[in-house]
Amino acid sequence: MPNTVREAKRYLNNAKEILREKAKKEDGFYQDKKYVKLAGHAAYTGVLVALDGLFERKGKGRKNVDWYLENLGKTDKKLLASFNAAYDTLHLAMGYDGNQAAGVSAAGINLAESIITWVETRTATA
Repeated sequence: MPNTVREAKRYLNNAKEILREKAKKEDGFYQDKKYVKLAGHAAYTGVLVALDGLFERKGKGRKNVDWYLENLGKTDKKLLASFNAAYDTLHLAMGYDGNQAAGVSAAGINLAESIITWVETRTATA
């Protein structure tokens, strides 16, 4: 498994742990918005780390979402749709807004998992 995929999975596992251990789910809603935000940021970062490995993006610094959109558009339209949904769910709804609906977080985590798995299958044969 490439290092970037391993690192992406680590971010995703951290997001799941934050939701499970700290966000306090009750009746389908997380009780602590702060931890929903942290989990959203962690999971979204995992997606970006995986894609950085796929597209061999080097260097540090702020990542521009347009760069990912452009590269995904050339690679796989279905994955581009998944990335757009992950951006909306993980980065905006969870990461910025702290949406406390557990279903939103579950959908975001599932999207992140599917993108990371897709990258893993693409890079495993490379």
